[in-house]
This record gives sequence, C-alpha cells and structure tokens, in this order.
Amino acid sequence: MTRDFVGYGAEPPHPQWPGNARIAVNFVINFEEGSELSYPAGDGVSEGGLTEMLGADLGVTGRDLAAESMFEYGARVGFWRLHRIFTRFGVPVTIFGCAKAFEANPPAAAAIAASNWDICSHGYRWINHPGLSEAEERRQIAAAVELIRQTTGKTPAGWYCRYAPSENTRRLLVEHGGFLYDSDTYNDELPYWVRVGDRPHLVVPYSLTTNDSKFGRGVFGSGEDFFAFLRDSFDLLYEEGAERPRMMSVGLHMRLTGHPGRAKALIQFLQYILGHPRVWVCRREDIARHWIDRFPAPA
Repeated sequence: MTRDFVGYGAEPPHPQWPGNARIAVNFVINFEEGSELSYPAGDGVSEGGLTEMLGADLGVTGRDLAAESMFEYGARVGFWRLHRIFTRFGVPVTIFGCAKAFEANPPAAAAIAASNWDICSHGYRWINHPGLSEAEERRQIAAAVELIRQTTGKTPAGWYCRYAPSENTRRLLVEHGGFLYDSDTYNDELPYWVRVGDRPHLVVPYSLTTNDSKFGRGVFGSGEDFFAFLRDSFDLLYEEGAERPRMMSVGLHMRLTGHPGRAKALIQFLQYILGHPRVWVCRREDIARHWIDRFPAPA
C-alpha cells in the first residue's frame, strides 16, 4: 500500500449528488455488541473500549461484569432507541456490522433485515486486523460475509475494519470479491479509486471526527457538545457545497448515542439538517453506486 498526499488537490471533482445536493450525509450505526473480546467468549479478557469507563484498557485481564453489561445495554436498549429515531425521521442508515453481533441479537438482526438499511461488514468479530495472519484474515473475511447473509439475508456492500486494516486487508477483499467498496481510510471527503494489483477498487472514506467515539474518550461531555460539533461541521460543508459538494459521515455506537442524553443530540441534528434544502441523506451503498455510475473506474 502506497501513501498519497495529493489526492484531488485544489480542484476536487463535482460529485453531482442526486437533486443537485450540496452535501451527502451518511449515518453509520456501529453494530458491535456481542462480538467484542470477552471472558465468556474464551478470550480471557474483557473489552472496555468505548464505554462509560473512560481510559479503560481495551483488554482487561479476567472478567469485568460492568464492561460486559455496558455492551449489553447497546444491544438491549441502545439499538432500539436508534432504530425508533431513524424510523421516525424516515432516514436511511448504514450498519457497520460485526457478524457475531448479528448472531448474538436475532431480534435486532431481523429488524435490520426488514429495513432498507444497508450493511458494511465490520468484520467477523470486533478485533484488530493487523494482528491476524494473512490466512486467518482471509478466513475471517469469508466467514463474516457468510454469517451476515445467514443472520440478515443481506450481503454486505462494503468493509470496515476495527481501527485499521492490515497491509493485506484490501487485497484480500478484492480477492474475495463482492464488495463495492471499503471504508478503511480517513483521508478524504469524497470517494476515490485505487488499484489493487491489476484491478480497480473504490474507497469511500469514513470519519472518526464527526463520531460519537469521542464520548468514550472524554472529548465530548454533553449531548450539546456533540450536536454543536456536528452542526458546525455540516454548516461549513454545506456552505462550501455551493461550489464543491462533499460527503459527511456521522458515526454512532449503540452503547454511546443509544443513551437518552446523547440520543437527544442526534434528534436535534436530524431536525437541523432536514430543515435545509439540497441535502442528500443516504446509505453508504448509495454513495458507492452513485460514484461508480458517474465516475467509472479509470482504465
């Protein structure tokens, strides 16, 4: 994998979003609960990442019942609150879904199956891909796709690793086939093409900036913090979108924004952006298909 510090440069392409939209907004729900490292799963550690325990180690040796219950909240309560909110506003969502999390929560998997939401695979489990051997990563990619199909009836259109891909991930995704894109980068506000071997591959960048993970790291304190940051980000992109439209990814976690005080901020933001004309609120798969149609892979 080579690095590119230039990208589109000073003159990015006009994305020609549907309806002549100034901005494409994509909401992502990270569906991870039940796939994280846990003592009951035989990992010998308890996952503490992105919970109410600020600064918690990602792998606490032994069993941590408090950490386990915070993940359970996301699946038992948080998912359904977010599901009600997005259903109420009629806004499509992309699920960054871990295959084992769907297996752990059949009612939520069924609700996603019955919706028009798309799925981007977040791996077989919520683990670090750079620590996997090439053979194991290849196996997990195939297993993730198959289990997501079994539990939701949907084929994941894209791929997104936890934290970061390995140096093999993108090549293995292309080798497996069936993916429209991956989102394993944070380096742009528009999709772009790369070459993997002799084949073109689409990248739809993600963001950890407009992302509620900052609650789990102590950056955001209140829902107002989150709303204000999302609003300001949207405002500038919307202003710039008069000439150079971009995309905005809003990342959510069920065990974080699923809590009432944070969910209220999400409602405020939805009301705010839906009060603007020329806003395309869409799924990640929609963005990928639009880009493939309007900007085909270069020869």
